Amino acid sequence: MSIDAKEDRLIRPASEKNGFTVSNNYRFYVLGLLVAVGVCSWVDRNVFSVLLQSIKIEFSFSDTQLGLLGGVAFALFYTTVGLPVAYLADRFNRRNIITIALFMWSLMTTLSGMATGFVSLFLARIGVGVGEAGGAPPSQSLVSDYFPPDKRGYAMGILYLYIPLGFLVGFLIGGWINEFFGWRKAFFVVGIPGVILAVILRLTLREPPRGHAEGAHDSGVTPSLLSTLRYFWSRPAMRHIPLAGTIHGIGAWAMAVWLPSYFIRIHGMGSGEIGTWMALIYGIGGGAGVMYGGYLSDRVVKATGDARWYMWISALAVLISAPFAFLIFLSTTPFPALLSLVIPITVMHMFLGPVTAMIQGLAGLRRRAVAAAFYLFLANLVSMGVGPVVVGMASDYFNPRYGNESLRYALMVIVFVTFLWSSIHFFLAARTLREDLELAKI
Repeated sequence: MSIDAKEDRLIRPASEKNGFTVSNNYRFYVLGLLVAVGVCSWVDRNVFSVLLQSIKIEFSFSDTQLGLLGGVAFALFYTTVGLPVAYLADRFNRRNIITIALFMWSLMTTLSGMATGFVSLFLARIGVGVGEAGGAPPSQSLVSDYFPPDKRGYAMGILYLYIPLGFLVGFLIGGWINEFFGWRKAFFVVGIPGVILAVILRLTLREPPRGHAEGAHDSGVTPSLLSTLRYFWSRPAMRHIPLAGTIHGIGAWAMAVWLPSYFIRIHGMGSGEIGTWMALIYGIGGGAGVMYGGYLSDRVVKATGDARWYMWISALAVLISAPFAFLIFLSTTPFPALLSLVIPITVMHMFLGPVTAMIQGLAGLRRRAVAAAFYLFLANLVSMGVGPVVVGMASDYFNPRYGNESLRYALMVIVFVTFLWSSIHFFLAARTLREDLELAKI
């Protein structure tokens, strides 16, 4: 790349000695590419939610079985494979790991449309989980090496746009394709684009040197997985942040999986109609929350010089969203319930950028992918694995007393309690955050 005086957008950190220079335009291209990868993962993961009721009808599954398919089948293997894959990402080429993972989970999503019963669908969902284990941790590590610490909250906020955008695309496309062509076709349509994107990523994404954005020297030595986990567990903030995400995720993931079925079952809406509503609320509201949360936290921390605001903003965002569970699930008509979703969905997405930025900051150069996987392991194993199943089991338990209304009360209680509890751990994480960040630099 040629360099002249006019190229004020060129990033030239200490790692330039390795011959790696990159423009602002390219680093935002990389960020956009990783957002697209994340969208594919979230669509493939969450399209299942809007198809639940159709799958239940075809196979006569119980709510507990649906909870297992929507939670355990994906989460158990996603989280257990995530740590060893992340360890490889801290040692080897992250671009190649993401490429292989993207190809695998997209293929397994397509195969979900060929399921013949519970076992085959369970196995396909396992395949999606195993593939997606190689997506988020290496992506977060790459973003940390492309964007410096003072812009990392905003960059991570942009990266996490894949969650609301994935909801938007998954709910919208899945809902209408299911309504007109059936749930099997929906899996085919959302699975195939990921295979194409895997090729584009492999050909156009450059692997940066570790510590590129900080201009830091990378020793090239990766700590062992066990020593890394011990290091994380010795830092109070690295315990409370994953606990906060885990507890919040139980309610949040239960909502994501069960809300379409809730509105179809309780309020008599069609899959296309509720898919559109969920797409708009999660896509636009969640997207605004993710973007503004990262931007706001970076601005406040820069103005105050106090990194604890990353945690305080996260705690307040989750706390504010908790009471809306009563408005959503006690409403007797669909539209007040849907409107009541807008504020909590927007606000509860605000913590994603700040939390991810802090996890990366607490990790050190050669622990970043494992740090992301450590957080995702604790958060997703419980939230994805337990949330949908607990709601399904509670709904089945309450069914003899409340009949079709049992899902309403199962969701309301679990969402309110988990959101309130989660905010406590974010406040606790703030107590030692500054000290733990300083120790990470040693």
